[in-house]
Amino acid sequence: MLFYFLKGSKRYFGLSLFFAACVSLLDLFFPRIIAYTVDNVINNLNTGGNRIIIYFASLFGGSLYLRKHLYLVAVMVLIVAILAVLSRYFFKFLNSKGAERFIKRMRDELYEHILKLPMTWHNTNHTGDIIQRCTSDIDTVKNFVSEQLTNFIQVVVMIIIAIAFMATINPALTVVAMILMPVILVYSIVFHNKIAESFYHVDNMEGKLSSIAQENLTGVRVVRAFGRELYEKKRFESMNEEYISTWTRLMRLLSEFWALGDLVTGLQILLIIATGSFFCVRGYMTAGEYIAFIAYNSMLSWPIRMLGRVISDMGKAGISIDRIMYIMNSIVEPPLYTNKLENRSALLAKAATDLSPSEVTEIMKKDIVFDHVSFSYDNETKVLDDISFRAPAGSTTGILGGTGSGKTTLMELLDRIYDLDNSNGRISVGGVDINQIDRSLLRQNIGMVLQEPFLFSGTLRENISISAAYPNNDEIERAVRIASLNKAISEFSNGYETYVGERGVTLSGGQKQRTAIAQMLIRNTPVMIFDDSLSAVDPETDLKIRKALNDLNSPSTKFIISHRISTIMNSDMILVLDKGRIIESGTHKELLENNGRYKRIFDLQRSGGEVLNE
Repeated sequence: MLFYFLKGSKRYFGLSLFFAACVSLLDLFFPRIIAYTVDNVINNLNTGGNRIIIYFASLFGGSLYLRKHLYLVAVMVLIVAILAVLSRYFFKFLNSKGAERFIKRMRDELYEHILKLPMTWHNTNHTGDIIQRCTSDIDTVKNFVSEQLTNFIQVVVMIIIAIAFMATINPALTVVAMILMPVILVYSIVFHNKIAESFYHVDNMEGKLSSIAQENLTGVRVVRAFGRELYEKKRFESMNEEYISTWTRLMRLLSEFWALGDLVTGLQILLIIATGSFFCVRGYMTAGEYIAFIAYNSMLSWPIRMLGRVISDMGKAGISIDRIMYIMNSIVEPPLYTNKLENRSALLAKAATDLSPSEVTEIMKKDIVFDHVSFSYDNETKVLDDISFRAPAGSTTGILGGTGSGKTTLMELLDRIYDLDNSNGRISVGGVDINQIDRSLLRQNIGMVLQEPFLFSGTLRENISISAAYPNNDEIERAVRIASLNKAISEFSNGYETYVGERGVTLSGGQKQRTAIAQMLIRNTPVMIFDDSLSAVDPETDLKIRKALNDLNSPSTKFIISHRISTIMNSDMILVLDKGRIIESGTHKELLENNGRYKRIFDLQRSGGEVLNE
């Protein structure tokens, strides 16, 4: 998975690792310069030393010349330091650039994948948790790749070179220095599993906390309307307390890990100092070699601990990678419907699958047929049960029914927000099964006004024209006029440039619905669906909008879902749904004559003064 996201940033990480190796190598030269200076320049022991250091010293005149001009040793150190600074700069710069490209690609791919996931997936995953996976978990992976993993490679290079340098100084003392290294690696691996498990709980708790915050910020008006501030405050504090407790347990575990690391590292340094002092007294090594060895050991102790830290951080990164891969491994909506009985290659063999956008548009102008359609969200409880009807091209079909009767589900199946299994009936347009039409082309030809319209932060003009590619002012004004939104816009001080808050919070319910209607009308699609989209407007405005829709010189096939009979009474056909089944169908006049459910609702609403223009 990491290699897939690293596309476009591998060369930056590759070059950064090269300069990281240069930094490690140059840092390791300092002790050798000091050892050469102490033994060969100051004490004139002629112990030889590292060939590279000897060659480097010869460029400055050799040990005899340097003894008389010690400032040149400082110049040697300065040159190595400058090279180390430049290498460290390029390492940090290239590593940061690679990290940002890496995280950008990860975010882009993850966001694009989420947009393609089916509604069934979104229905079972909390928004707050998804956001947490796309932010905190991505940052964890980024830090691991750009810091821990890069440091791991740098540390390995430094350890290998340092051990090689130490071995050339004194092999026996090098063996002593390596005695406790396996201990560090073993306890790091043990803590790795514990830290990974603890971080998994922390990550899940953070996702739950984010979900609560997201839900309350989104539904802040509902919280205030029902006086639930105190309840939600306590719920958040309770979850936050649990989250902090989980983090505290993780911090305690990390504290134990680092404390144990300090103890083992201290013992190792103590062992080297004592053994090295003994070797110096016995003449097994010179003072310069002892100083260099101590320096190398000090440089080695931190990388070894870093190696243990990287191993422990792998647990955290592994959990974050798993959480991100849960999203990336989730199956996106296929353009065409497939199931176990009918694979995609077989479906593609059908003639209808090669339809062009223009051909799909022409098909969508024809009759729409629901043929024995049944549907269930959980494969147990039927939301729709054996629904069959025909909506002739250009006709208006009204749908009436109580809450939970399946009205919205019926239209979501037509728009393929949910897929209809071939064993549960068939929905066709112009004789073509909608499962054989590319999903994106199908939706481009269906305009849907949702029951709960969603408006984005921005101006009214931006929200109205959001569904059109290049709308002009005439098209926008026409859609606004049909949706009876023109009067409201004229009363706004900024008109079309009036800023709409998040989710349309600055508009009334009726204004939001009319804005959503204008959004849909500007597309002028062959099929239009109004899902109870006039519920928040007054009866007079409802009548104006319906009259304007009827006066439209458009061949669009319309579906109007409503609880008001006045909204659907002029439809060419009216369906009455109850518990997922059609219990009545016909025109307004025919249904009144049937004296059934429709007639009872009509009488009830008329007695309440809701039915206009009977």
